[in-house]
Order: sequence, then structure tokens, then C-alpha cells
Amino acid sequence: MTSSIKFIATDMDGTLLNDEKALPADFYHVFNELDAKNILFAAASGRQYQSLVNTFEPIKDKMLFIAENGTLVMYQGKELYSSTIPTPEIHAIINSIKTIDNTFIVLCGKNSAYTETTDEQALEEIKKYYHNLEFVTDLLDVDDEFIKVAVLNFNGTEQQVYPIIAPLYAQTHQVVISAKVWLDVMHKTASKGAAIKELQRIFDFTFEESMSFGDFLNDVEMLKETYFSYAMDNAHPEIKQLARFHAPSNNDQGVMTIIKEQVLK
Repeated sequence: MTSSIKFIATDMDGTLLNDEKALPADFYHVFNELDAKNILFAAASGRQYQSLVNTFEPIKDKMLFIAENGTLVMYQGKELYSSTIPTPEIHAIINSIKTIDNTFIVLCGKNSAYTETTDEQALEEIKKYYHNLEFVTDLLDVDDEFIKVAVLNFNGTEQQVYPIIAPLYAQTHQVVISAKVWLDVMHKTASKGAAIKELQRIFDFTFEESMSFGDFLNDVEMLKETYFSYAMDNAHPEIKQLARFHAPSNNDQGVMTIIKEQVLK
């Protein structure tokens, strides 16, 4: 059924990684088998590019990185695609978010991520996903090319942040709930799906030759751009409804199970 697969993209947190943030035990063995068959493999994540490179250090030049929810795509250290937001728009978004209580901001640039917060709990969470992180006194003074504004709220972004930010920016930007405590504001056309469409053009593979795995709302467009779309058993209900196929949970190494059964058998 899936012997024609040429490209596989997987989300990281809640999908490829288990709840301890660890790769599956047999990941590198499976990756080497995919590589031998010339099947492209991509990590597609809300995580920062540098965080992804650090995770996959031994194979960083053999795979694709769809970072920051599709706003930056890198291959062998070179940018293939990016989707930036003009600085005045970034400033407006930041000022709007600052009105929301108990909310922390990560400003994501191509060179680094930036934050003003010194809150220890927030920093512990932020550093899981942003390995290049600079502390600044005012985010409005940062000089970089901006690809995303990430918002952290431990009370839940779907309830606490989205209802405030979406009415202001959903018409002009992509506002996506990327995890229970995270929300991203990006360029209107940016998504993991848009990035995959560009990769289909660059590497000459089709919708029908594409496979993806996801668990949360920032994976919607990615699943739509791949025929073999898999929702993890632990996925958000909307993702389970959207995906064509289902995979075992992230803690049951669902991504590896499906690849071994459907692609490598």
C-alpha cells in the first residue's frame, strides 16, 4: 500500500518523542533503512531549528527540518524556505499579548529566540524548545528577521490566549494552538503544510507519495498536504477526525510502528 512513499514528516512533541521527550529506541536504525531507500525524512515541529539540530545531531545533514511550525525549512545547514513577518506587525502582536495576564512571550527570529521573562517555571518550559535563547529588556528593541511570536500560558492557550488574540489577528496572520500551553502567531500563509507543499516542488514528490504524523492543532495543514496522514492515539480529537489513518500513541512508539509496518516491510 505505501511502497511508493518518498517523504515522511513527523511532529516531535506528543508524536515522535515520548512524554519523557526521548526518541524511540530504534529510531536511528529505522532512519538508516529509510535513508537507504532514498526516502526523505523531516522533523516538522514548533520547536526552534537549533533545538531540532541538537536532537538529531548524528544525522543532521541527512534529513529535513521544518522548524517553528513551518516558518523556516532547513536542509544541510541551508535555508530552503522561510516566511517572515514585518517588524511593525511583530510589535503590534507583542503589545497585544502583553495585555494578557500570566502570559510569557518568545519572539522567534532566524538568528535566535528572545524573551524578557525571568520567571523560572516559564524559562524551564521555554528552554525545552528554544536552545538559542537571548534575554532582552525590551522585545521591541530586537533586530532580527522574525518568523513567529510564541505565547506561553500555563493555564492553557486554547482558553486563555486564543479567544483574545484570534479576533485581533486571525484574519491577517496564522494563529495556531500548538500545544496545551503554547500558541503561535505566524505569517498568514505559514504552516507545516505550506512548507511541505514547497518541499514537494523542490524535491519532486507528490501528495500521494507523502506521509505525516501529528497530534495537535498545529499539524492540521501538514496532515492535509499528505495522503498518508496519521493521527496519534493520544492526538487532539480534531486531529483524529481529520487524519485518514491512526497510529499508536507517542509512548507506544507509534511513528516507528507504522513506518516499519507500512513503509519498510
